[in-house]
Amino acid sequence: MVHEFEGRTEKEAIDAAAAELGLERDGFDVEILESLTGGIFKKGKVRIRVHTRDEAPAPRRRQVLENPVPADEFESRILEFTKQVIAGMGYESEVEILFREEKKLGIRIESANASIIIGKKGKNLDALQLLVNVYAGRLGREDTRIILDSENYRIRREESLVRLAYDTAEQVRRTRHSVLLEPMNPFERRIVHTTLNDIVDIETKSEGDGLYKQVRVTFRGKI
Repeated sequence: MVHEFEGRTEKEAIDAAAAELGLERDGFDVEILESLTGGIFKKGKVRIRVHTRDEAPAPRRRQVLENPVPADEFESRILEFTKQVIAGMGYESEVEILFREEKKLGIRIESANASIIIGKKGKNLDALQLLVNVYAGRLGREDTRIILDSENYRIRREESLVRLAYDTAEQVRRTRHSVLLEPMNPFERRIVHTTLNDIVDIETKSEGDGLYKQVRVTFRGKI
């Protein structure tokens, strides 16, 4: 990642970068952008560009269960309901437990029509997931979030959004112009916000109404 800092001296600018980024001096490379020598009545000024060597963190991968069968009646009913809804769409499928976490249950969908079930940018999968979560609430499990996946779409999408977030941040820093990303569901927007949350000169906010809002990425550092 790239950041810019200023100081009265090169050392002061570098110390400011290390303190703000929480890194040791050998954890980043420095490029001098501007160096003005101060006079008797004027302070000096040094502007540096810092290149950090850390890479974008990879999305956390959940551990796939060795025995993906329902553990209780709730899980059995969730699997059956999911399969019935997909059958109502006109497609055959096999469903199984993908993962179990505290207040989260992952369901994997296997189907020859997976691309249709996922839909453009996952919108069909999101709609199906919403129905399953409503059904879970009717079973008295409003506190359990059901996450549907097929063809590892969720993982691939998350990785894509992390890359998009970092690439957009670099573009915004370079041009000083904000960028409005494509409409995303709440889960996808949260990935973008979280990815860029610790970058000191970049700000994100959601804009729009309804479920699918857009994230605006804005430069807030010194121009």
